[in-house]
Amino acid sequence: MPLDDLLQKVWDGGRITPEEARQLYQLPLHELGALADRRRQLAKARAYGGRGAEIVTYIIDRNINYTNVCNVYCKFCAFYRTEKAPDAYVLSMEELDRKIEETLALGGTQILLQGGHHPGLPKQWYLDMLHHIHSRFPQINIHGFSPPEFIHFQKVFDEPVEQILKDFRAAGLGSIPGGGAEILVDRVRRRIAPLKATADEWLHVMETAHQLGLCSTATMMFGHVETLEDRIEHWERLRQLQDRSLARAGTRRATGPDATSGGYFTAFIGWTFQPDNTRLRLPRVGGVEYLRTQALARIYLDNFENVQSSWVTQGPEVGQMALQFGANDLGSIMIEENVVRQAGASFRMTVAEMHRLIRDLGYEPRQRDNWYRLVN
Repeated sequence: MPLDDLLQKVWDGGRITPEEARQLYQLPLHELGALADRRRQLAKARAYGGRGAEIVTYIIDRNINYTNVCNVYCKFCAFYRTEKAPDAYVLSMEELDRKIEETLALGGTQILLQGGHHPGLPKQWYLDMLHHIHSRFPQINIHGFSPPEFIHFQKVFDEPVEQILKDFRAAGLGSIPGGGAEILVDRVRRRIAPLKATADEWLHVMETAHQLGLCSTATMMFGHVETLEDRIEHWERLRQLQDRSLARAGTRRATGPDATSGGYFTAFIGWTFQPDNTRLRLPRVGGVEYLRTQALARIYLDNFENVQSSWVTQGPEVGQMALQFGANDLGSIMIEENVVRQAGASFRMTVAEMHRLIRDLGYEPRQRDNWYRLVN
């Protein structure tokens, strides 16, 4: 397609092909950013009406890693420990309670509950944990357990993923984070995490969750051994699954943990590989490549309403710039974050700082929940 025709197609909101994505990737950064910002405006106008393009959202939640014991030994991870490591842990219910109480005191609405692939914890331990949190803190959404964790549970519990999801949901699980996607191309996954869930397994967990009415997020960790073609294949597989999930949900989108109309991906979150203290010795990807990739993701993922800025890996300044490269959400204030910090990124943010970053660009900051409903 001639470049002028392609640019008009993107401006008008049309769906692009993989070949067109490769063509757009070559644009000057500011031109690609302008196109991504246009797509952001179109998406948010649909979501929030006429004022949607002026709203930038964020969430107050806490990332709780219930255990750091893991037996998949990903080359890009500096967080995992073996069962016999002196600093291996499994959080007690009392420790969980304290962390959630602190989250509520800061206005939090959600916990992000993830852990390593612990080989020794039985299913009942997880059900007891979910039931304990949900019964003690019913106002908190439990956004928990990435797809690779569910594949791990399937093997350890010797049960189908669908049954595990049903039982976890009944115990209090409200939604599923998109962790563990990395790059949804098995050639790449075999190089960086050969013992982790395959691309098909990751997608199967998400589609099953959506069929059960659970919403989820989608992620991508890039800037390591993958190519541009791998990134595009990753987006293509997400886009296809989102098409199916939205068709199933129709206009009756899931609006909370009790929704039964069908789940879907609420947002896309991309971040760059952080190399410190990992076995994958590669140079760190900078802000320009991050912004270029996020902008292209916003254009390609035309059926995703929300794109989240990754200030946790890029820092507040680049995270703010990302709001002009397709992102409409700053994510969490990150009361606690352990995995990325172990790999060398230790940025922090307060609500006041988020408000300043958003307002400096002329947008209106608004707190939201996991389903992107505005709070207060």
